[in-house]
Amino acid sequence: MSIGIILMGLFIGFMVGLTGVGGAALLTPILILLGFSPSIAVGTDLIYNSITKLFGSFQHWRQKTINLTLVKYLAIGSIPSAICAVGVLHLFDSFFHNQEQVIKHALGYVLILVALTTLIKTFAKSKLEENPLQKKPLHEKRTLTILIGVILGFIVGLTSIGSGSLFALAMLYLYRMSPSELVGTDIAHAFLLVTAAGFMHAGIGNVDYFLVLNLLMGSIPGVLIGSNLSSKFPAKPLRTIMAIMIFISGLKLI
Repeated sequence: MSIGIILMGLFIGFMVGLTGVGGAALLTPILILLGFSPSIAVGTDLIYNSITKLFGSFQHWRQKTINLTLVKYLAIGSIPSAICAVGVLHLFDSFFHNQEQVIKHALGYVLILVALTTLIKTFAKSKLEENPLQKKPLHEKRTLTILIGVILGFIVGLTSIGSGSLFALAMLYLYRMSPSELVGTDIAHAFLLVTAAGFMHAGIGNVDYFLVLNLLMGSIPGVLIGSNLSSKFPAKPLRTIMAIMIFISGLKLI
C-alpha cells in the first residue's frame, strides 16, 4: 500500500466530485510527472476509469438516463478506433522504439484541447445548445455520430483522455437531451470505450494493477466528499482553475 498514491487518488477524486472535470485529464499527466512511463500512465488510467465508470453507468441505467441508441452509434465508431490506436502505438514501438515520446506529445496536445473544451462548456454552454443540428432526429445524424466516435475514440485509445470531456462537448452541441441524460449517456459510452482500450493496453503490459488499486482506495471517498461539497462552491471559478491546471500540464508534456 502506498500512502502517497492513495492521497493522490483522494485529491483527484475530490476535484472530480467538486468540479465535474474529467479525472483522466488530471491523473495521467500527474502520473507522468511523478516518474511513471507514459504508456503505463495511459494503460493504468484506462483500467482505473473503467472501474469507476462501471458504477456510474449502473446508477444511470437504474435511473433510465442513458440514450442507448446514441451510445450504440458512438461505440460503433469509437471502440474499433481506440483498438486501432493501441495497435498503431504498439507498431510504432516495434519499429521506431519511440512509443513513450509519441504518447507524451499526443497527451500534451489533447490536454490543451480538453482545457479549451472545459472553458467552452463553462462559459459558452447556452450558445452550444442553440443550433439547427440539434433539431434533426438522431437517425439522420447516424453517420456523423459514428465519425465523431472514430475521431475521438482514436484520441482516447492513444492518450486515455477525452472519453468524458470531448464526447460531452460533441453531445452538447449535436443532440437535444436533458442534463441527466447527457451525463448518463456520456458515462455509459465512456465505460465501453475505456474498457475496450484498457484491455488492449493490458494485453501489451501497459497496466500497473497495484497502482490502480491504490488510486481506487483514495478516489472513491474523494469523489463522495467532493460531490457533497460541490453545491457549496461556485462552479465557474473552480472549473476555470482546473482548465488552467490542465492547460499548463499539457504545455509541460509538450
